[in-house]
Amino acid sequence: MTASLNQAQLSRATDIIAQHIAEGRHPGATLAVARHGEVALHQVAGEARLGQKASEETLWLLYSNTKVITACAIWMLVEEGRLRFSDSVARHLPGFEAHGKGAISLIHLLSHQGGFPNALVPEAAWENPALLREVVCNFTLETTPGSTVHYHPAAAHWVAAALIRAVTGEDHRDFIRARIIQPLGLERELFVGLPPAEQHRAADMHDPSGNGMVPRMPECGPAHRAAGVPGGGGYATSRAMALFYQALIGHGPRLVSPRMLEYVTRNFTGDRPDLAQGFAMHRGLGPHLRGFSDSIRGLGAIAHPATFGHGGVGSSYCWADPASGTSFAFIANTRAADEEWHALRMDTLSNVVHAAIV
Repeated sequence: MTASLNQAQLSRATDIIAQHIAEGRHPGATLAVARHGEVALHQVAGEARLGQKASEETLWLLYSNTKVITACAIWMLVEEGRLRFSDSVARHLPGFEAHGKGAISLIHLLSHQGGFPNALVPEAAWENPALLREVVCNFTLETTPGSTVHYHPAAAHWVAAALIRAVTGEDHRDFIRARIIQPLGLERELFVGLPPAEQHRAADMHDPSGNGMVPRMPECGPAHRAAGVPGGGGYATSRAMALFYQALIGHGPRLVSPRMLEYVTRNFTGDRPDLAQGFAMHRGLGPHLRGFSDSIRGLGAIAHPATFGHGGVGSSYCWADPASGTSFAFIANTRAADEEWHALRMDTLSNVVHAAIV
């Protein structure tokens, strides 16, 4: 046993991944499991791009797993006293109060209660800070802030990116690299904003088609890879994500204090259903929590109640279990067309790994 994890049990997870690749569910995938700061498993399987074998150098699209990294940057600014979770966004981003958004707090923003889930940021704003600020300040509400839980696929974290720049004067990509990625020693394995010189390492994201797989746009384009979309554009190895979560739970270089982690992994949405998913997600301020419901998306039904993490649409999940010191990262390079199959896939893989904890 390595890192107090049952390797025979972990091999069941790798067998499941191999089976899914053989069935044509996705061209490639990667899995990492760590405990107490030690990586017990890092597997890469299949193809990164059609006809191109994946390797340990391959970088995989994180999709919404990126949200927890962006949220971590906000946590750091709160610890430094430059923000407070109870603050309105508009207090630090003047103009955001337009169209009735003045009461939106950082808690609303990070727990998907802001009320603008379908707002869009055009590609023209990705590299134009002034335009980005104008766009997010002009978002309009769909519901009263705090009245509903409704997953914001991208809009809330573009607001977070504008907020980071307003408070620090830095691009969110630069802040995340300097304050999160470099202290973890993951400069070659974790990116929010993939430089041109590294884009050849990126796995393509695919959509299933009747004839196999089709690379997905704009995700496979250089502009999207470079933009560091704060709610869904990060790239990493699974090893890097397992180590990021290890650091959050105290097994690695400190990113935030134990008190901060306890706070942001509280259940801020109770048993209210998330309107996007149709059931309770137990949302914290960035990740969501296992809690005590009969089942939970992605984290594994048998997970310890304190387990927290996030998924990437139809393709991935990353989580940490503070009680056992274990972290998990699975990333595939296809957006599963069958969301029910993906949910069952992630529940199975996560449960297999939870069962490996000795």
